[in-house]
Parts: sequence; structure tokens; C-alpha cells
Amino acid sequence: MTKQYIFPVAEPIAIPIKGSSLLFPIHRIFCVGRNYMAHAKEMGTIVDKTQQEPFYFLKHPSSYVPSGAEIPYPTRTNNFHYEMEFIIAIGKAGANITQQDAIHHIFGYGCGLDMTRRDLQAKAKDNRHPWDIAKDFENSAILSEIMPITQSGEITEGTIQLTVNDEIRQSSDLSHMIWNVNEIIEHLSTLYTLQPGDIIMTGTPEGVGAIHPNDQLTGYIDNISMLTVKISA
Repeated sequence: MTKQYIFPVAEPIAIPIKGSSLLFPIHRIFCVGRNYMAHAKEMGTIVDKTQQEPFYFLKHPSSYVPSGAEIPYPTRTNNFHYEMEFIIAIGKAGANITQQDAIHHIFGYGCGLDMTRRDLQAKAKDNRHPWDIAKDFENSAILSEIMPITQSGEITEGTIQLTVNDEIRQSSDLSHMIWNVNEIIEHLSTLYTLQPGDIIMTGTPEGVGAIHPNDQLTGYIDNISMLTVKISA
């Protein structure tokens, strides 16, 4: 018997794959917090890898925006920030994945922007509340197309950069991540059974800051991908 629903079921949300007509359907979007030491310091914290574990927050797949889009300045904020990030796209399910086996669970790579209502995040921190309304909202996950690992090989280093109106705001190297890709997959897979379609945004380097209507953002990661987005007036 065909199931009937009281309203139309949404189409799967999916990301283009470089060199393919197929799409990568998003299952979940995990985000790693404070994964570059210089960014942690600019946010007022110090990360001691020997004493701390990675931490995460999630964005709903409906927050996805493709590269090249124009998005509105969001509501309830006067301090809208960009955070340029390296993306891992998971293609094989697994739990308790070892670092040695992590590469076999990666479908591909990309880049993305974790857009943040920074004033709401600061208020949430002050009140010891969750970050959801600061991080998980419409148009807050701008993602490039996915480069399959079969085309790129394993990525452990490379320039990550963001410009706003052609001015460089963020520039670092993927090798500066506190927890590398294999460590993230190993740790996250002890908390969740990773599934095909999961996206992991691996954290942002230093240089985060506010943007305004009519700003044009362009980000790239060497030999992987680039993205663009404009903030509408």
C-alpha cells in the first residue's frame, strides 16, 4: 500500500559532484568547533589536545545553500559572521572507525561556509545555552560541489582562503587543524554511526569577522574546490 502524507514530502537535499551528473544527498551536517589554534585564541579560548576532545554541533540539511547563490542577511542579528571550512563527505557507513581505516569511509572533499549569528552565539555562551539558533538556521551552510577522493587522492594539507569583496580575510593551511581528518572521523564515529551522505565541516582558521548586505564572499581550498556567495541588500 502506498503511503499517503498530509502535505507534500520534501525532495532530498543534495550537493553536486564534480565531473558527475549524480548528486550527493545530505544525511547530516556535523561541524567541528575550535579546530584551529589561532581561531580558538581569537575566540578567547586555548585548546589543549592532550586534555580535551573535539566537540561538535549540527546543522540541518535544509540550511544548505549551493555555491553561487545570493542569500539574505538573516534576522535577529547585527553581527553576521563567515567561517571558511574544509568539508569531508562520507560515503561508507561505520562506527568505531580507526584512523587507519578512515580514508575508506571518505567519498570526497569540498569547502564550505559555516555562517554564524555571532551575537546570538555570544548570548548563548553567556547563558550556557545551546548554540542552535546561532549556527543552525536558514542559509547557514554554504557548500561547494564535492570532489570525489578518486580524483583528488587523500588531502592532508593545502591553502584554505576566504576573501570578502576581494580582500583576503582568512588564509591558512589544512595542516594547521588541531584534529586532522582521520582523527575527527575516528572520534565522531564513537558518538554516531556515520552514514553515507554525512557531511563534516572541519572547523575554521583565524580571521573570522562580520559581513554586510552587498558583500561578495569567495572561498577556495587548493586543488579541491571553490565557492562564492553574495549577501543581498
